[in-house]
Amino acid sequence: MRFVPSAQQLAGANTGRGSDVLSEALTAAAAGGGMAVVQAAGTDGWAWFRVRCARLVGRGDSDAEQEAIERLDRTAAVLNAVDEGERERVRAVHAVLWQGEFASLLDTLADDERARLVERLVQLSKEFGTEGGPARGVVSGNTFHGPTAVQTGDHNRQENHFGSGG
Repeated sequence: MRFVPSAQQLAGANTGRGSDVLSEALTAAAAGGGMAVVQAAGTDGWAWFRVRCARLVGRGDSDAEQEAIERLDRTAAVLNAVDEGERERVRAVHAVLWQGEFASLLDTLADDERARLVERLVQLSKEFGTEGGPARGVVSGNTFHGPTAVQTGDHNRQENHFGSGG
């Protein structure tokens, strides 16, 4: 289950339980962002993801955005090169590394900027993280022998007729 903070929590509620919830919201957003990085790496949506993520990290600074692109590409290269037996462990390590990146960034921001970044991280997480998104429905690494029909996407309809009578 994903924790999605309320507007009041994102605005910086800092009394009693509110500060615990805010801390939880920031941690959840950072973790979701880290997971989104490793989920998106190597997918058809990677090019779009890396640009959006770099813009978040760079916050308008073109040099910082370029540096983020390079770090994201290094992460993708490592994840693509790792052996199958090590893949989950390496993915987990990189998810935590990116969680730390996002958490550090969140710590440096004023409340209003932090709220915007959390909102964007939650959106990236929804689009590219564990809940699917553009990576959902990708057909990759399959071998087909004979007649084949493949359909991806939501709410589609497909009728297939194979053979001479089709």
